[in-house]
Amino acid sequence: MHFFRRLSSVSLIVAATMLSSGVVVCAQAADSAQSTVDKAALTVQDIFLGANGQSALVNNLAKSRAVMVCPSMFRMSIAFGGAHGECVLLAKDARGSWSDPAFYKLSAASFGIQLGVQSSQIVFFIMTDRGLQALLDSQFQFGSNAGASFANMSSAVASSNAGASNTDILVAQKSQGVFAGASLGGSKLTVNSDQNRAYYKQSVGPEDIVVSMRVNNPDADPLRSVLMRYARMAQTTSGTAASSGTANTSNAVNDSDSTGATAPSGGIQQESLSPR
Repeated sequence: MHFFRRLSSVSLIVAATMLSSGVVVCAQAADSAQSTVDKAALTVQDIFLGANGQSALVNNLAKSRAVMVCPSMFRMSIAFGGAHGECVLLAKDARGSWSDPAFYKLSAASFGIQLGVQSSQIVFFIMTDRGLQALLDSQFQFGSNAGASFANMSSAVASSNAGASNTDILVAQKSQGVFAGASLGGSKLTVNSDQNRAYYKQSVGPEDIVVSMRVNNPDADPLRSVLMRYARMAQTTSGTAASSGTANTSNAVNDSDSTGATAPSGGIQQESLSPR
């Protein structure tokens, strides 16, 4: 009887230890997730610093269906190496409000004699529903996934086009050093289920977070607010241009020699993201 009593006590201790360990692990995951969200907000501010209503970055954000922000993509290579980063995905609803973030991991293998460690900041503009649906899958590989096309905006030639008008995903990348301008082709994106569960304190997938928007964490509000602020810059400029266009049209009616000018249409302009 004494033996069973001792065994029961040991079992309770083991169970309590396991429960305590689980709570600690969950708290660590939540802290790590919040750190990624905070860094993502700073990354958006950093990449959009100095942008105005006519900037390709601002206009892409305003037109986008969703964005993915990767605050720190670390690359390390000595002949054979790789890259790894934490990312967050947010989508817009019909009213232009941003969802809370869904957590992902971005990883890539690299080859070649490249010595050094480098970090880069990346923002993905998901321009179509097809692009968003591709990212909602459990795994997505850039360059080999036939479900969505992507183009890199980072270029020293600011006046040329960044892919066709039907490009699903546009990439703005800021990096420096030996890995500056490295291609994302072959990079793999996977859902970070542990951080999604820890951040929202329940088992949820990316679709629950960014499409259904059935969960919320107010600690993500600063990130949502900074995205809203830059997206509104394009809307404000567009409204001003529309008012100006109306005035020009009115003048044209009163003066048969007056002509109205319209902005040229075409591919999205590239924008150089030189590191500071």
